[in-house]
Amino acid sequence: MSSGSSQVPDVRIGSVVFDCADPAALMAFWREATGFEVGREGPDWCILKDPTGTQPKLGFQRVPEAKVVKNRVHLDLFSSDEQAEAARIEALGATRLWVSEDPEDPFILLGDPEGNEFCVVRVRQQSVASGSVPGNEEG
Repeated sequence: MSSGSSQVPDVRIGSVVFDCADPAALMAFWREATGFEVGREGPDWCILKDPTGTQPKLGFQRVPEAKVVKNRVHLDLFSSDEQAEAARIEALGATRLWVSEDPEDPFILLGDPEGNEFCVVRVRQQSVASGSVPGNEEG
């Protein structure tokens, strides 16, 4: 699917958007889970923004239909202690869905209050700050 052009695209990921039934409630969950700040809050559309300005915004958009199948895209939250972070996020309303038993790939799959899947992934402390994942050269 290459166009043959070597020009770098003039785009960047600005937001990851969740379709949901209750944007304000889901935004409140993710605000507590991530430490992001409210950028905009309305009945049909809410935005959280990273206080450092280095990560994409999280958007929450009201839709009439409920989630019915597994997400095709999900977030990976990096942490030096995936067990403790997963427990903290579960206390906010997440549901534990699965735990990796692979010692080379430790992560916990959770669902947010509307069922959107996401992972809490163990990475070394310096990797949490930088956003890089050792052993995952693709990103």
